[in-house]
Amino acid sequence: MFSDESRFSLQSDSRRTFIWRAPGTRYHEENTIERHRYGGAGWLVWGGIILGSRTDLHVQSVTMTGHIYRDVILEQHVRLFRGTMGAKFLFMDDNAHPHRANIVDECLQSEDITRMDWPAYSPDLNPIEHVWDMLGRRIAARQRPPTCLPELRRALLDEWCNIPQDQIDNLILSMPRRCKACIASSGRHTPY
Repeated sequence: MFSDESRFSLQSDSRRTFIWRAPGTRYHEENTIERHRYGGAGWLVWGGIILGSRTDLHVQSVTMTGHIYRDVILEQHVRLFRGTMGAKFLFMDDNAHPHRANIVDECLQSEDITRMDWPAYSPDLNPIEHVWDMLGRRIAARQRPPTCLPELRRALLDEWCNIPQDQIDNLILSMPRRCKACIASSGRHTPY
């Protein structure tokens, strides 16, 4: 299971910078600037994806903590998938502080949930990042975009369910190709 959190706001937080560059240099390091800006009212969402299925989308207004991660995410979502899939279940989360709290490690051990090794500062190859992009685009394309937090929450939940599972499966199946591209670029941006 690939899992992650993302933040969705009522205001667009896209501050794209357009540059002219030589053909074929799109992903060269000097042409890439990473920024993380969030503004305005919004929701923090968590989701998990596996081949053929996904978790319910968890939507919350507060910051993720180790206690929330254990009590809500692991207990109410991840544990159920682990129970269904059995010993072959492998869980991926990133190195966010709430994910590495002692109470989270203890919970994973007690539930016999194996966590995928994910080194700190590693390239973000998690396919759910692309699902967040799909979700954001679907909300932006709605006939009537959300104008208040309750509308945004409903839109997030509706659109999460409406993302075609075959698109999610294709992202997961692209992992070997994306990992090879990342290795070939020495961990820099890749054109996948």
